[in-house]
Amino acid sequence: MQLTRTIRGHWLFCLLLVTGLALRIMTQFAYQPALLYIDSKKYLFGLDVQLWGAFDPLGYTLIVLRPVLLVANLAVVAALQHVAGIGMAVVLYLLLRRLGVNKWLAAIATAPVLLDGYQLVAEQTIMPDVMFEALVVAGMAVLLWRPRLGLGAVALAGPILGLSAPVRQIGEALLLPALAYVLVASSGWRTRLLRGAVLTAGFAAPILLYMAYAAVSLHDGFELSNLGDEYLYGRAAHAADCGTLRLPASEWFLCPAPEAAATLGVDGLVNAGLPRDQAYWPTAPLPGPGASYGKLQQDFAYSVIAQQPLRVAGDIAGDAVKLFALTRDGSQGDTPISRWQFQASYPYYPPGITATGATSADVIFALRGGGGPARASRPLAAALRAYQLNGGYTPGPILAIALLAGAAGIVAWRHPGQRRLAFACLLTTTGAVVLLLGADFYEFSWRYQLPALITLPAAGVLGATAIAPALARLAQRYRRHTVTAPVAHEERVLDAG
Repeated sequence: MQLTRTIRGHWLFCLLLVTGLALRIMTQFAYQPALLYIDSKKYLFGLDVQLWGAFDPLGYTLIVLRPVLLVANLAVVAALQHVAGIGMAVVLYLLLRRLGVNKWLAAIATAPVLLDGYQLVAEQTIMPDVMFEALVVAGMAVLLWRPRLGLGAVALAGPILGLSAPVRQIGEALLLPALAYVLVASSGWRTRLLRGAVLTAGFAAPILLYMAYAAVSLHDGFELSNLGDEYLYGRAAHAADCGTLRLPASEWFLCPAPEAAATLGVDGLVNAGLPRDQAYWPTAPLPGPGASYGKLQQDFAYSVIAQQPLRVAGDIAGDAVKLFALTRDGSQGDTPISRWQFQASYPYYPPGITATGATSADVIFALRGGGGPARASRPLAAALRAYQLNGGYTPGPILAIALLAGAAGIVAWRHPGQRRLAFACLLTTTGAVVLLLGADFYEFSWRYQLPALITLPAAGVLGATAIAPALARLAQRYRRHTVTAPVAHEERVLDAG
């Protein structure tokens, strides 16, 4: 009886939850044992230093893949990621209800996580994105759960959010919104100082622990990864106006022609156009003693940023606004959006992941986790593809409205009764901005836009709830004005008569 009342009371969320569960079951059976992306091998074989190096942090490998594969296969990893997707929706719904958001808005805010086709693809893929999202949601929930922020919540949220950085390096940026929230939600400078220090120390702990592991066990050096400078070069080269740059002679070959930059994009400039690729860089000189192509790329990027900061900022902004487009379309130079779309058959990415041979998906599954050969159920796969391409994603304008509403909700802190909501808007909105812009700073990819699904809808409904009383007061004043104005005018006419 109690369960029936609960379902009736939250019927919209329950409907979305059941639909999301059905889509995940379809996805699990459509592509078995799991989907592999180009970078999946990095995480499956990443602890082999000679093969991969320190291109990305391997927290996903250490925390998820290694423990699960000790007792199960990669199909179970995908299933657990689907469970995490459902769990994130439940946590977000409960959190929004605790913060005073009405049932309808709270349910609608979970729809992107539950129903978005790009989220479903990510959950079925052996990649760290879903774990990263789950850590972000968990950290936000810990900070926002109680009406009054306590030291215990701060001490717990710090390591949870900090753990996201060894999973995806952009997690480093989460310290900024979390620290801003802790400072504004606390009163008194001593309390702010203590909580800020506890949050920062807790946030840094898992990052430093991973860096120590990378230095001692992986021999990669005391760092999260070493790929940042190459991608910084890609962004800078894509934005640069080479005609007005002042560069040393040794770096001029790094400046691409405008046509090449537009065609290759940031990712292509980093990968297809590496200086060691003589087909693309026929004039690339050999680095001098103590130098390297990586150092030349770094110096080039710093020169562009210093001399043409507005071009770099404009290039980033041009990529950032793509998230808010009505449709999901790939642009020239972007990482192909098809990589994050359901395919009618099992997808391969040659030469890294092929249908046959030593690099085949079957060989990868056999070497890491089992689960049988790569296979797809064509009817389910075709149905999922049709769903995703024909509206099964979150429209960009909805995310834009959510961003604006979340930003507007921050100003509600001036009203004492709305401060909790305003501070929640601060955390979720700025969290979305730093994660999305931080990723866009290096490269735009639809994969890197996934955190928008767990942050912007929540920020939007929180902002709408926070500013609703002010809007109601304005509407009431407007109605009073429209009623009293004709009366006053009529009185003036009678007096004149």
